[in-house]
Amino acid sequence: MKARKKTWVRWSDEEVRLLKRLFPKRKAREVVERTGRPLTAVREKAYNIGLKTREFRKWSAEELTLLKKLHTSETFQSIADKVGRSKEAVCQKANKIGIRKLKPQVYWSAEDESLIKKLYANHSARDIANRLGRTVIEVQRKVEKLHLRKPNRWPLWTKKELNVLKKLYPTQTAQKIADKIGRPVQAVRLRIFKLGLKKSRR
Repeated sequence: MKARKKTWVRWSDEEVRLLKRLFPKRKAREVVERTGRPLTAVREKAYNIGLKTREFRKWSAEELTLLKKLHTSETFQSIADKVGRSKEAVCQKANKIGIRKLKPQVYWSAEDESLIKKLYANHSARDIANRLGRTVIEVQRKVEKLHLRKPNRWPLWTKKELNVLKKLYPTQTAQKIADKIGRPVQAVRLRIFKLGLKKSRR
């Protein structure tokens, strides 16, 4: 398999001639195949040297269907690459037919879902979001989709749990203590406040 060229590699004279010959005929993808450069790099080079397509190409029914189907899950650039048009053309068409904003689809792996199911009973949405590197809104939407529910109440703190809390708090975070004893971090923080515990100055 031929290795793809990096976008920063200088265009050769032969590649420029190929671009000038094919791009005006709307054969940008052929340039991609023959040079190994990304479609975005081909279009950028064409723009930089003043190349334009020779005629306006009307949007086909298939392209419009694809735009409407993908606009909620992919970016303008991604759609542009699929339909063989510029990002600007896709933006203009989207605005014209009433599509105002594209939002990337939030992908959840099986491991992410498994982790959120495991953590939700004992942790807040913010704690889970921080753990997974996501936003609180993303976590809340996923929780709703998975129909997860918090337990109605938690048992009273045991003497053992209180001893662990008192022992660890001077040097450990509330999150780590919550993980250690298996309680929500907000419950741990509340108990710390009620007990009046202080962090170690060291």
